[in-house]
Amino acid sequence: MGKTGRDGKRLFLLDSYALIFRGYYAFIKNPRVNSKGLNTSAILGFTNTLIDLLKREKPTHIAAVFDVGGETIRHREYPEYKAHREETPEAIRAAVPYIQEILKAFRIPVLFAEGYEADDVIGTLAKKAEIQGYTVYMMTADKDFAQLISDKIFMYRPAGRGSDIEIWDIPKVQRKFGVARPDQIVDFLGMMGDSVDNIPGLPGVGEKTAKRFMAEYGSMENLFAHAAALKGKVGEKIRAHEAQGLRSKRLATIITDVPISFDEKRLAADVPDLERIKAIFKDLEFRRTWETVWRAFGTVDEAGEQISLFGVAPKTAGVPPPTAAQPNGYHTHQTADHWYQTVAGKQGRKLLIQNLLKQSVVCLDTETTGLNALQAELVGLAFSYAPGKGYYVVFPEDFDETRGILAEFKPFFESAKIVKVAHNFKYDLKVLHKYGVQITGSLFDTMVAHYLINPDMRHNMDILAETYLNYKPIEIEHLIGKRGRDQKSMREVAVQLQTEYAVEDTDITLRLKNRFEPELKKIQVEKLFYEVEMPLVNALKAMEVAGIKIDTTALQHLSQALHADMQQVEAQIYEYAEGMFNIASPKQLGSVLFEKLKLSEKPKKTKTGQYATSEDVLNKLSGRHPIVDEILNYRQLQKLQTTYVDALPREVDKKTGRIHTVYSQTTAATGRLSSNKPNLQNIPIRSPRGREIRRAFVPRDEDHVLLSADYSQIELRLIAAMSRDPVMIESFEKGEDIHVATAAKVFEVDLKAVTRAQRSQAKTINFGIVYGVSAFGLSAQTELSRSEAKRLIDAYYDTYPTLKDFLSTQVERARQQGYVETLLGRRRYLKDIHANNSVVRRHAERNAVNAPVQGSAADIIKVAMNRIFQRFNKLQIQSKMLLQVHDELVFDVQREELPVVKALVKDEMAHAFPLAVPLVVDLGVGDNWLEAHWA
Repeated sequence: MGKTGRDGKRLFLLDSYALIFRGYYAFIKNPRVNSKGLNTSAILGFTNTLIDLLKREKPTHIAAVFDVGGETIRHREYPEYKAHREETPEAIRAAVPYIQEILKAFRIPVLFAEGYEADDVIGTLAKKAEIQGYTVYMMTADKDFAQLISDKIFMYRPAGRGSDIEIWDIPKVQRKFGVARPDQIVDFLGMMGDSVDNIPGLPGVGEKTAKRFMAEYGSMENLFAHAAALKGKVGEKIRAHEAQGLRSKRLATIITDVPISFDEKRLAADVPDLERIKAIFKDLEFRRTWETVWRAFGTVDEAGEQISLFGVAPKTAGVPPPTAAQPNGYHTHQTADHWYQTVAGKQGRKLLIQNLLKQSVVCLDTETTGLNALQAELVGLAFSYAPGKGYYVVFPEDFDETRGILAEFKPFFESAKIVKVAHNFKYDLKVLHKYGVQITGSLFDTMVAHYLINPDMRHNMDILAETYLNYKPIEIEHLIGKRGRDQKSMREVAVQLQTEYAVEDTDITLRLKNRFEPELKKIQVEKLFYEVEMPLVNALKAMEVAGIKIDTTALQHLSQALHADMQQVEAQIYEYAEGMFNIASPKQLGSVLFEKLKLSEKPKKTKTGQYATSEDVLNKLSGRHPIVDEILNYRQLQKLQTTYVDALPREVDKKTGRIHTVYSQTTAATGRLSSNKPNLQNIPIRSPRGREIRRAFVPRDEDHVLLSADYSQIELRLIAAMSRDPVMIESFEKGEDIHVATAAKVFEVDLKAVTRAQRSQAKTINFGIVYGVSAFGLSAQTELSRSEAKRLIDAYYDTYPTLKDFLSTQVERARQQGYVETLLGRRRYLKDIHANNSVVRRHAERNAVNAPVQGSAADIIKVAMNRIFQRFNKLQIQSKMLLQVHDELVFDVQREELPVVKALVKDEMAHAFPLAVPLVVDLGVGDNWLEAHWA
């Protein structure tokens, strides 16, 4: 907690736009989008920071300060001020009104001053509050505010990923900037300049030189007073740019006499308006955030007064205490009419089965003792076929008894006339499979349906119920407790509570099915849903149940080899560093690289002030010193050992002796499957040691082999087919090596004359086109200069002009309709395609090109998987499909079935979807996955 001023008066001044931008970019890789399509990342990020501040610090006084926009006093002095700044992302523009409404609902004043920046308003209020005896905290990560720090004024830097909040005081500023007093920061900033704000500074003066000048001269004015003594070109530049330097200092100086009053009463922290907050959060779909606010501010005392972090609300506040029954404003099992019945005895089950067989649609849900479907025991089974009604069958602990009861339901499970509905159906199918239950007929998975409707939103049932049905389901923690040692099994929960919880799930899921079904038709993805995604549920279930065997002894040997490798690399690193240090410590590593070896004049630092030593930082340093490549090698070896070699044996199921990964159909927005618990799709294949991990994946016994079936360059073939580029299509039809063919055309040489380097460069462009490769990107991935890379890209588009037109058309189509589609109709919505911010817009434009290609590749392999699975069943083939890894399928094949399986798999994969170019499938067979893949 921050320090306290006289009488405990603590004022927090929020640099609002800095916090908003920070919140937005915190979610940039995984944006938060609600059901209305609104990107809520900035709002959620800012709101979480605000709530954390209020809970952690309990300020006595607080205000949020905003920029007004338009011309400021600095623009009048220097029109180019901030001239190079990118346009504010549209998502942030849209967020600001919501954020200001949220602030008002929290009764936090929103302040600004025409013609001045938020920095100036904060600076003025901070100084005025200091005089009044306040301890002031300027909440921002902007280093410019360091100039205002005093005994009573501090910078409060918000927490980030992996770091806690940080409070800057005078000693911190002295250490960080090498100045004697915080007010000297303006001299330091004026000398360096600021590329973000377009403050020119002094030519040739960077951070290191500015610190030296500050240590020697103490101010910019004193520097110029002694400029005649400065030697060389630096001295000439400084003497020639005195006016520019002094102007830069003025531009960097935060104004502290803005015409704004310091109104203590207005800035006093007040009790939030919970009803108003609830309404805003409901509109934004901030369910969890509202619950956090409710827990922090929603307590009511014996007299019915609202108690908050700021004490008891005054009666004049006008905040009606929310009822305990409906804190979120949603319907619940306590407020909604329903009739949920526990079915007991054989006669009760008989009546239920008779009713089930009369239905055309029935929703079901299993209740189990755990989350691992292959290990969990069945506790109960819920059914619903009409809104507000449902039934729950309880099962005994005895496996055989449960199996016998389930056998009574066989006519229902195997009825082809009844559509079975569930949320995350694959889990239920796997649970029931253990008890000998096979479900046939049409399936409807509401989780998968919603994924097709809104792929960027989360898909768990609770969120969907709150979003689409205004209903808050019972939380599982209310029945079994939170995760940990004290958590109960569902079998220990009273049967009546089980019934309420389980049947509520089927009731809600059935309602969601009725809501989503017409939406699937509306956006024309019914065929994709019913003919691709739903059949795939059964195929994936079978793959997960089968699992794959691994050779744990081989992994033990590989672990020992990796350990020896790391010891060798470690010794080489110490030799280069001329001493031992903790390679895993970013602090110690940064000290070696940037202080001892001085590999960068301006090393990048993290928010905590440490040297940045992430992989992307080290990759940029590669080639400057051999220690860098050794460190990268060490990290790769360490990751292989900890993430895969030592971890995989722990994932082996004790009963089956196999690894059973779990595939998700609803994670990647492109339509690709993802693998979890463990992830078998990211096992490295490029490095020799990484490839060795695949050697540990083996057939079930000596009578089986592994078969690998891999699409050859499917994304390039899709680009050729979708763009209808005749030159590229011709190369594929002739069976040419597309990279050699591209190189021959781009470099204007004969196919036989193409060098290895030329083929490599052509390959980089071929694969980079779908990701919008630029001259800068191509240069970074090859040994080409940026100008050479640009010439190569220009020549590439001259070679494939139809392809270039296709890429432009894709972007334009996305601008017109707001989404792009795969060949099978899967949509990818691109909210930022019209963004003014070029970085955000270009990201959306790249997605407009690669999403249809990647998504079509994902769709095609799903079609192939379904057809292979169905033909295996029809022909009663005993071989099993085990893994899907991007464009590759892995099978456990009986040796005597190998000829049939190879022909079948190749045929179904090659003809999964008609294209203008042939789909080529490479097959390999081996006694382990590595042998099969490289055969």
